[in-house]
Amino acid sequence: MSNTPHELAAEFPDDHDILHKLKLHNAHFANLSVRYHTVNRDIHRIEAEVEAASDERAEDLKKERLRLLDEVAALIAREKTAA
Repeated sequence: MSNTPHELAAEFPDDHDILHKLKLHNAHFANLSVRYHTVNRDIHRIEAEVEAASDERAEDLKKERLRLLDEVAALIAREKTAA
């Protein structure tokens, strides 16, 4: 499923180097990244009507994606201030 909306690289277009560095050197970020991509793909499958889900399930996934995105953004910000 290429061209999945909301991929981390698209969400943080100016931070590719930081995303790569975090993925390689920060286990917590690597786990967050995997979880984010899983949730994002699930949302995309639901929105593309490839997979059925209740409105509640779809909303819960979207809330989880936002929570994960906020946590990723915080890690990026911390990395920028540490540099």
